[in-house]
Amino acid sequence: MKLIFAGTPAFAAQALAAIIDAGHEVAMVLTQPDRPGGRGMALQPSAVKKLALEKQIEVFQPPSLKDAEARARVASIQAEVMVVAAYGLILPQAVLDLPRHGCLNIHASLLPRWRGAAPIQRALLAGDAETGVCIMQMEAGLDTGPVLLRRAFPVDALDTSASLHDRLAALGAGLIVEALAALPMATEVQEAEGITYAHKIEKSEALIDWRKTAFELDRHLRAFNPFPGAQAQFKGQTIKLWQALPAPGQGEIGQILAVDRNRIVIACGEGALAISELQKAGGKRLPVQQFLAGNPWRPGDCFDLPA
Repeated sequence: MKLIFAGTPAFAAQALAAIIDAGHEVAMVLTQPDRPGGRGMALQPSAVKKLALEKQIEVFQPPSLKDAEARARVASIQAEVMVVAAYGLILPQAVLDLPRHGCLNIHASLLPRWRGAAPIQRALLAGDAETGVCIMQMEAGLDTGPVLLRRAFPVDALDTSASLHDRLAALGAGLIVEALAALPMATEVQEAEGITYAHKIEKSEALIDWRKTAFELDRHLRAFNPFPGAQAQFKGQTIKLWQALPAPGQGEIGQILAVDRNRIVIACGEGALAISELQKAGGKRLPVQQFLAGNPWRPGDCFDLPA
């Protein structure tokens, strides 16, 4: 099948690789313009662009698809279908209508739950028992289109956004190949009940409020791992907390209850959180034993509470 692929990050690159391996003709790749990154803030190509160039596929990086010139270039491909995965630009109706089979989106949630930009993090924050991938026929609304395929799996108690991302990317890559092979196929209309929106993650959300329960904060750490990293304030310093488990314990909220070579136990609004990996601003992620070598925290010390 002759198609256009639109995507930007590693999640999308895995799907593109699977589509190429399945023998489809990817005639054009749409991806976000190169962004500054790295120590020198030089322009960096997206993961999708890197793969497309490696496979000698035409790459188009318009800042928008709203102007007629950009739409005309996409239309000139005469693709049978467009596959979209974490592209980052809105597709106008005129673009959605171009391919014979329309535009198929790989969405990392069980629609209609978690429509929007950050379904992986929002599922973890909410404590969802399961997540999955939907292949959706795109329309003008935000992730409102009918679903061609869906596949679910349970969320593990130790899953982070990083681990869920990898599992969902692999699942999405397999599902889109399955959907392309079955076109045209029947779809299911999304239910009107159970709609939730996965709003974009803001860095300000990463700040830990010790007044929450240990189970809420455990989900908080896992949802913001790897980006932007759950942050706490300790005597005016920003500390990122990377790994923890709920633990028994009670005391003044935010107070360190116990310290040993493997963990730092901190009182929460309900229960306690046992931290096993953390990081000072400008430093490296360290296990507790190494961290304590340069930061002699003791029981009775307290984390700052947000205003």
